[in-house]
Parts: sequence; structure tokens; C-alpha cells
Amino acid sequence: MKKMATVSLLLVVSSAVAWGAGNPMNAAQEMFKPIPFKTPNIKDNPSNPAKVDLGMKLFFDPRLSNSQLISCNTCHNLGLGGADLQETSIGHGWQKGPRNAPTVFNAVYNVAQFWDGRAADLKAQAVGPVQASVEMNNNPELVVQTLKSIPGYTPLFWKAFPGEKNPITFANMAKAIEAFEATLVTPDAPFDRYLKGDRKALTAKQEAGLRAFIDNGCVACHGGINVGGSGYFPFGLKEEPSAEVRPANDMGRFKLTNTEKDKFVFRAPSLRNVAITQPYFHSGRVWTLKDAVGVMSTAQLGINLTAQSSDNIVAFLESLTGKQPKLQYPILPPSTTNTPHPTVTVK
Repeated sequence: MKKMATVSLLLVVSSAVAWGAGNPMNAAQEMFKPIPFKTPNIKDNPSNPAKVDLGMKLFFDPRLSNSQLISCNTCHNLGLGGADLQETSIGHGWQKGPRNAPTVFNAVYNVAQFWDGRAADLKAQAVGPVQASVEMNNNPELVVQTLKSIPGYTPLFWKAFPGEKNPITFANMAKAIEAFEATLVTPDAPFDRYLKGDRKALTAKQEAGLRAFIDNGCVACHGGINVGGSGYFPFGLKEEPSAEVRPANDMGRFKLTNTEKDKFVFRAPSLRNVAITQPYFHSGRVWTLKDAVGVMSTAQLGINLTAQSSDNIVAFLESLTGKQPKLQYPILPPSTTNTPHPTVTVK
């Protein structure tokens, strides 16, 4: 893995040197793609307006959790860039989770979900936190029992999944949430307008930051439509980060594969909206973009950026903030006497 990542990095740096003093827009258009306004299609889960509407309600419904206090929006707050401003999220019984919550915005464009990529898509991701004891601490049977006890959900599931004999299922819950989350894209960032040909969309400092981002090899892990999110890389390719930033007890994909080369390997996060989704890294221990750029320059690139280059890259990263989804908080179907009561514990 380290050898492949190093080769990739060298190729990117070589290509960057090749275009040198040329127009950075041309290079950027080869390495990145703008976020489209149209909602992307979802594999094996065709969308419809009723499914999206149901998914939005479920996303905000805390009754999917055992305590009936925690919803998807708790850790992926749509008013806060799709994240939660915590080092690691607080879950059931005030337990602190092991990793920082990635933004849900533009997550549909990631190669997989979670820092270690253990969920292939958004519907697989949706079922994980619901069942995790440190997060929502629920189980599929109780979720379905709860949803069936709320009469207002019945017609919503029928409309979202027409033709199904029994549409209120745990799997359909996840599919509806996926359909909604796929709409949570943030197009029309200044960088998107730049990629479409508007050179004035970036300031001179941001364009210099883009050049530094490519010249120094950042694009090796953070390219494509999501400016990242498309591959797995060792964190500490050139130099081990501090134990605070990269805790020794979290070895990334190694826990999934039990393969030596996957120690401390994580999915490169998307840098879309990175300026408003602090703190950074899977540990959530870094709170400013300038500090995050410093960590990456030494740990991944093995260089010490000049203060000017670092400031320019930060300015470029700020151009990745797109138009945030505008949503009206949904009125959820009310509970009934048959709805299971919450289980509230403090651990």
C-alpha cells in the first residue's frame, strides 16, 4: 500500500511540474470535477419523491434510537455542514464514540462510507449507527416495532415502496435514508464555478493555493469530484503523526482486513466543505485548517510548507464550500400508546 501510494504521489507531482507556469485551470479540470446540481442515481435503490420525503423524516426521527434522543441529524447536523463539531460524537448514555463523524454532505460520491470504508454505500452505513451500542443502541426488531406503532408512517412507506406487501422493514428504512442523503449535495462552490471556466470565481490567493495543492502532491489523495473520498491511504506515509492525532489503538482498515499493509490506512476524506466541518482527521484532534495542512504536509508529503504556501492552500480549501441544502425541519408522525418507551441510561 505504501509503495503504491508513493508511486501515485510521484506521478501527480511529475504531472504538476509538467504544466508548471501554465494555466492552473487546465490542470484542475483534468484532476477534479464539479458537483452537479442533479441528484445522482443510486445503485440498487431507485429514488422517488415519496422515498426521499420518508427518508428525510427518518433522518430526523430520534425514535430510531433506543433512548429516542438521538437521530441521524444528531451526529450529522444539516445546519452545521452535515457534521457535529465534536472530536468524536456523543452517543447512547453519553458514551463517546471512537472516531470523528464525517460530513454526510456529498457522501454519496465517496467510494465507501466510514473512515475505514466498512460500509459499501449509504444504506449500509445507515444501519450501522442505529445498531451500534455506542451510538443509537437499537436493533432491527425494535425499530420496525416502533415504526409500525406510529400510524402516520404506514402511508409514507406504502408510497415510498409501492407494490410491496410489507414495506415497513429495517432494510426499507435504510433505503429511504439513503435516498434522502443522496440529495444532500453542495454544488456551486467557487471552485465548482472555476472548474466550469470562470477563472474569477477564485481569488488570486485561492488560485495560488490550488497550484500549491497540486504542485506539492495533495491531489494524490484528494482529487476527483469530492476532492477526496475515492481511495484508501496510510496516515503517516512519510512521517508518523503524533499519537494524539493518530491514536495507536485505532489502526484503521487493519481491524477489517487483519492485513499488515492496512495498518493505519483510512479512506481519504472528501475536502468538500472542509472549512466548516472542523475538527479534522479520524481522531478529531485538530481544529484549524492551517494546523491540518501542517500535519498533512509532514505526515503524507514529508515536507515543511512555507507559511505562504500553507496560507494559500487554506484559502483554496475555503473555496470548496458549496451551497448548503435548504430544508424545512419535518413534522414527524406522532407516537401512540403502542409505541415502545425510550430506554435512557447513563454509562
